[in-house]
Amino acid sequence: MAGEIPDLHAQERTGTGKGAARAARRNGMVPGIVFGGDVDPLPINIPFNVLLKRLKAGRFKSTLFNLKVDGHEDVRVICRDVQRDVVKDLPTHFDLMRLRRTTKINLFLPVEFINEEDCPALKKGGVLTVIRNEIEVIVTAGDIPESIVVDLSSLENIGDNISISQVALPEGAKPTITDRDFAICNVAAPSALASDKDEDEDETEADEVPTVGEDGEAEGGEATEGDAES
Repeated sequence: MAGEIPDLHAQERTGTGKGAARAARRNGMVPGIVFGGDVDPLPINIPFNVLLKRLKAGRFKSTLFNLKVDGHEDVRVICRDVQRDVVKDLPTHFDLMRLRRTTKINLFLPVEFINEEDCPALKKGGVLTVIRNEIEVIVTAGDIPESIVVDLSSLENIGDNISISQVALPEGAKPTITDRDFAICNVAAPSALASDKDEDEDETEADEVPTVGEDGEAEGGEATEGDAES
């Protein structure tokens, strides 16, 4: 994982159950639980404003944290779930899982597109269409990358795409989907160009349709075998 593992400070929560959780929320805290690692679950609280800031910063559920709780040894954790209020969409509870450096976990990593200015297909007027802005991969807990980098300079023509097999994944990472070579992005024709092409096709089809006269016979077309005999 690039950079230093960030600290996540929490307080041990006394008491368990809905009553203790409600009391924590009344005091401006968000209750949570730390599980895994062959030890008992640890109920904790994190200040509401601290957790909300972390969530708004993004990548909270794909970041490895060094959890610090007074009276307990530091432990590496990753968020497995954040429950939210169905009306206000604010965090009401969270789950953290203890990890070892060698633990394999599934994560959704954001896709970072680079060299857009050097992409030949875009220079020709194409428009980048992002099919996947994040990809689920299996990674080692001690080496979680910040993102999956996709180099757009390899796209030569409008209509080209980049699939997962063309991307250099971070060392130790592999996609969870292995049965197909799924696309990540492509370069489409501009909407105006696509519209002009459709109109040209419609006009061509209209030219090929013969005009029918009042007597029900085609006008302006080649004479039929019956016309020639008459």
